[in-house]
Amino acid sequence: MNVLKKINFYTALLCAKTVNHLLHVFHRAGTSLPGVVALKIRKDFISFVNYYCEKSIITITGTNGKTTTAGLIAHILKTSGSNVLHNEKGANMLSGIASSLAVNYKPFSKFDYAVLESDEAYLTKLYDYLNANYLLVTNLFRDQLDRYGELDTTAKKIQEAIEKNPGLTIFLNADDPMLSGLGKNNKKIFYGFENIEYRNNSSESQSPMEAVMCKCKTVLSYIKRFYAHIGQYFCKNCNNNHPNPDYNAQAIIYSDHSEIFLYKDNQKFVTNLVGAYNAYNVLSAISLAMELGIENEIIQKALNTYKPAFGRAERMEIKGKKILVQLIKNPTGASEVLRTVNTNESQKLLIIINDKYADGRDVSWLWDANFELLKNYKNEIVVSGIRAYDMATRLKYADFPAEKIKIIPDIKESLDYALNSISENSQLLIMPTYTALLEMQKILK
Repeated sequence: MNVLKKINFYTALLCAKTVNHLLHVFHRAGTSLPGVVALKIRKDFISFVNYYCEKSIITITGTNGKTTTAGLIAHILKTSGSNVLHNEKGANMLSGIASSLAVNYKPFSKFDYAVLESDEAYLTKLYDYLNANYLLVTNLFRDQLDRYGELDTTAKKIQEAIEKNPGLTIFLNADDPMLSGLGKNNKKIFYGFENIEYRNNSSESQSPMEAVMCKCKTVLSYIKRFYAHIGQYFCKNCNNNHPNPDYNAQAIIYSDHSEIFLYKDNQKFVTNLVGAYNAYNVLSAISLAMELGIENEIIQKALNTYKPAFGRAERMEIKGKKILVQLIKNPTGASEVLRTVNTNESQKLLIIINDKYADGRDVSWLWDANFELLKNYKNEIVVSGIRAYDMATRLKYADFPAEKIKIIPDIKESLDYALNSISENSQLLIMPTYTALLEMQKILK
């Protein structure tokens, strides 16, 4: 970076940090505003990562699990003693990434790794300024169709980004057929499961699945299906079959933790994250960490101490009451969270549905999520948010008793009501959409 570029970069950095400081002084939320300022001053602000990162730039994208996977990878690397720059708050569009980098970067310093989560649609824009070494793709599901369109469109956007970074090593979920065609000219490393077993008393009912078409226009078949279209697939008409994972594993899901048995090195890892979706997040992070040469003991130590980002299976305690927050934003993700609900446990459920831009204006996805899993839920369910009445209607059509649905559109009021109605030995499970999660975060601070 020449002298003029350095002056421009540090000018943008100083302005962004000043804006961030003022936001804190006046107690104003604005995770992306410092980044907006930095990008206005210097369009290629993010490119400074190329100059100051000494080892590898790691990017993560996909529909579900980006924030958790990126957080796990960053935490493993930090536990190994590395200096890591990471957009840990999950702001994954260009301005959000720029904001996080500006806030977290220490001037005139270098770092070992950059771990950057990116929205699928913005990855190609990010790669205009970033020469990444690794790309990890978690999965592709239908998500906010009013913003992204069909899955093929999203896959093409990721492929366009890959073509801007021909030297990328790509980590792919072997069990997701939507990913198999990515990066034909790149080094590819696959991770996946041989089997997933549940021992958490949750429902074995799988999340709904639409038929997935092979490239030859034949509907794919499955030897095993773990959830939605994720599983060991094959095509009856051509050779588009499930790839053999480089990191193959078995998962056992309990109510409060999960065990992952990695066939490579015959190694067992334990995590406090639950659900099949989190098992994939953990396996992908383990795979990338092992590829970077991180020792198994360090990985397990990091898993033991990892704290989820706000709303991503995060556990907390408020006034002696236990709270578990699980973000929901699309049919598959919501269905998998619902599978972790133990209908026999003493807990209360609060579902908060908003339809702002960041949530997706189209809430028809509620009808594709498997809320029927709650029909035998023994406790009251509180619904809140802008679309509280839509959520209440969905629960009624899922055969949940209408008299056990409490509608409180105001999020603060619903949270106060739910907390006051449980005992200290009970747990409040909160399932918010993205902007509802942000509102909740401000209330709970």
